[in-house]
Order: sequence, then structure tokens, then C-alpha cells
Amino acid sequence: MAISVVQLGSPRGEGEGVRIGTVRRPPRAVPKEEFASRNYYDVWLPILSPSQVLVTEAKAATTDAEWTAFVRSFTKEMKVPEASHVLDLLATLSHASNFSIGCYCESESRCHRSVLRRLLEERGARFAAEACA
Repeated sequence: MAISVVQLGSPRGEGEGVRIGTVRRPPRAVPKEEFASRNYYDVWLPILSPSQVLVTEAKAATTDAEWTAFVRSFTKEMKVPEASHVLDLLATLSHASNFSIGCYCESESRCHRSVLRRLLEERGARFAAEACA
């Protein structure tokens, strides 16, 4: 039982389980009824995405200092009770079932999902053996 961290729209891994979209907006030009069949997500959980202001900041980050500022701000957003409770829930569920969380970004290293991974690790979440994207 574990969490996989994925790029939404990528092929699903064996045993990945339910795919949770941690994005601000649904995929463009994709009918809602096709989100799952096109490997975007089964369930949308936008509370675990950065605010629109931070999405813009992350996309514009070109230096390590700018990225670090984004990480600090997004981490602060995830401390609000609603988001923190969801992270606690996912960390606990990772010990009982397989599921995945994801975003559209190509590289996890410059994506908010790297922050989600760290926050979930701090809560004792289990992760699938995988190469970091």
C-alpha cells in the first residue's frame, strides 16, 4: 500500500490505484467524462494545489531563489487546517491502499507535487518504489 506521485495524463502504473488530481484547473479541452479514461485523474482535489497567484509564481520561477520562495509560500498555504487535514488523511490512507497524486508539470523537481511529497513524508506516508520524475 502506497502513494505514487505522477504526471497527470501519463500512462497509469500497475497497481497505481485511484488517481487524484491536485491541480487548480481541470485539463483544457477534455470532456469531464473523459478525465479518467485519458489518465488525468479519477478525483479532483484542488485544495492541494497552489493558489492561482502561486501557480503564476511557480511557472515564472527561473532561479533557485525564486523556486525556493514558491516552495516556502506553498508550504505555508498547506498549513491551513483544511489542507493540513487532507494531507493527514492521505498519509494515513497510504498505509491501507494504493493511490496516486499528480499534476500536469513534466518534472516533479519543479512542481508543487515535490512539496506535497515532502509534506506527506513528514506525516509518515508510504510511497511506491518509483523513480522521481
